[in-house]
Amino acid sequence: MILEVGNLDGIFILIFLIMFGPALLFILIGSILFAKKKKKAGKVFMILAGVYLLISIGYCGILMSS
Repeated sequence: MILEVGNLDGIFILIFLIMFGPALLFILIGSILFAKKKKKAGKVFMILAGVYLLISIGYCGILMSS
């Protein structure tokens, strides 16, 4: 039995949101905290965004390439 694969745009959009969604949210929260003079908390969120982006691009990039 051969399985036919239809339109996979939804899966691509889901993987893209998993890759960049939380990192963008962390950057947004970090910049808001930075503007409200809570520099240490803002810096923590910026670092979390960078780490999440680095890991997610590596892991999801491997999933997308195979």
